[in-house]
Amino acid sequence: MIEPHWEHFSHQADIGLRGHGPTREAAFEQAAVALTAVVCDPALVGVADRIDIDCEADDEEMLLVAWLNALIYEMATRRMLFGRYRVSISDGRRIRAAAWGEPVAIVRHQPAVEVKGATVTELRVAEASPGHWLAQCVVDV
Repeated sequence: MIEPHWEHFSHQADIGLRGHGPTREAAFEQAAVALTAVVCDPALVGVADRIDIDCEADDEEMLLVAWLNALIYEMATRRMLFGRYRVSISDGRRIRAAAWGEPVAIVRHQPAVEVKGATVTELRVAEASPGHWLAQCVVDV
């Protein structure tokens, strides 16, 4: 069983996100942490405020795009960053999730870039090996 973690990968002018975890949900949560890490160090983000997010899509890969785009929307409209996530997926097509975060504090968070959206480029959601789920895509910055 793999420990949950995230990483970035290079993709021309944009940034690739990968979430790894022992479950599909954990991989989606780690992809969200990777999204935060595009903007700032996730360790700097407080988790005082909870936002509930529901989204759905035709399949689990498009569900990852919908999930990340829902987070990007919440970050932009609420002017918040999120540092912790809980995801529940049903039927591989619907997410009920919670994101915990706080309003952006420019001096403390030092946001690097603004993420414009998740794309279908390099999109993949799969059980890479037993107990190791991968959720990845490229985000437009």
